Amino acid sequence: MAQSENPQYVAARNIAKTLRSAGHQAYMAGGCVRDLLLGVTPKDYDVATSATPDVVLSLFPGKKTLTVGAHFGVVLVCEPDGIATEVATFRNDGVYTDGRRPDSVRFSSDAREDVQRRDFTINGMLLDPEIYDRTGDAAQATLDFVGGRDDLNAHLIRAIGDPSLRFSEDKLRMLRGVRFAARLGFAIDPATATAIRQLAGQVTIVSPERIRDELTLILTEGNARLGFELLDQLGLLPYILPEISKLHGVDQPPEFHPEGDVWIHTLLLLEKLPAGASPTLAWGALLHDVGKPATFRAPDPRNPKDRIRFNGHVEVGVRISEEILSRLHFSNEEITQIAALVKNHMRFGDVLHMREATLKRFLRLRHFDEHLALHRMDCLSSHGDLSLYEFAREKYETVPQESIQPRLLLTGRELISAGYTPGPRFKKMLEAAEDAQLEGTVRTAGEALRFVQDRFGVPANK
Repeated sequence: MAQSENPQYVAARNIAKTLRSAGHQAYMAGGCVRDLLLGVTPKDYDVATSATPDVVLSLFPGKKTLTVGAHFGVVLVCEPDGIATEVATFRNDGVYTDGRRPDSVRFSSDAREDVQRRDFTINGMLLDPEIYDRTGDAAQATLDFVGGRDDLNAHLIRAIGDPSLRFSEDKLRMLRGVRFAARLGFAIDPATATAIRQLAGQVTIVSPERIRDELTLILTEGNARLGFELLDQLGLLPYILPEISKLHGVDQPPEFHPEGDVWIHTLLLLEKLPAGASPTLAWGALLHDVGKPATFRAPDPRNPKDRIRFNGHVEVGVRISEEILSRLHFSNEEITQIAALVKNHMRFGDVLHMREATLKRFLRLRHFDEHLALHRMDCLSSHGDLSLYEFAREKYETVPQESIQPRLLLTGRELISAGYTPGPRFKKMLEAAEDAQLEGTVRTAGEALRFVQDRFGVPANK
């Protein structure tokens, strides 16, 4: 789709046109300009203007407008079809006492002054929509006061102005710099990298939610391996995910892991995460072996057949994963799924020998496709044998859902009607009856009840 037909672009262009007709400056700003220059369709378009928020609000009486950040000069202009465009007034930021947002801002009429407060040069360019509409050439329509186009061409992430000042203002920018470098496959400017190393410890000032969101984007936007290598090299990893930093140097048995230690193995998994991977799968890949450092056991030198072992690493890994995810304020639903990926990632080793009932219970794990994807990446990042993956995938794709999770033949209600008293044994009785149903041993409610009576005995009052 040409940008002239893109609904988000059209909405932003019309807003800019309205602002300009009223005598104000208006440009498209930030990431959308970067993406257009890279030949990528922007996800959204932001407008920067010399008009103050109250003027912006007054110029769009027929549209819904929201002052999402009036103190910072940000107004949201909403179209009837639901498209929302962020319109920000040119400004100069004051001191950032909390390392997150400025204590005060001063509105400006100077576009050049406005871009100086932004984070990175590739995000500090402006685009004139009139020139762009006329020429269709983003480069010709770009206003660049910070050297963003040169850095785009050089594949470089560079802070605008003094990098130490930019990162002192908003500590999250250190993680954003890593994210942009990973997503785009760019290098980080040496002075910018030095500033991150010097200020890395201050990233803990950032709220857990903001750290979580940036890490999730690093994991899911593509090039997750590069992202985590940069977090490690720049000294950020020990402060935001010390548990992952501990994977370094944890040796593994070479007969199962010829690729190297747990850190290298984890990087290889992250390398295989496609752009757009679900956050739960991505975090499952990152955390699947997080329990290994705490459970490492070196081989007994007196036993030449002994090897490195990680006894209980799955259970420990689940506990550590839940601690990390809770610390980063993930939702309960997300924690449950990611912990399930960690808990079950070793079970594929038993799929050829599972009883039919056990296999069916395994296959009906919630989002089993993510369990499959994690196991595949795990294998390809170690021994490379996909035979167990292929077996499980074939079963998952061919066994009918009604066979994997059939309507239960026996429930607690039937047990009570049969004279059994509710209690601790109920769960075992119902699980045994369901196993027999999954195995095909029983096929009717009557057969299921007789199975329980034979296994657990007939109630005394019967």
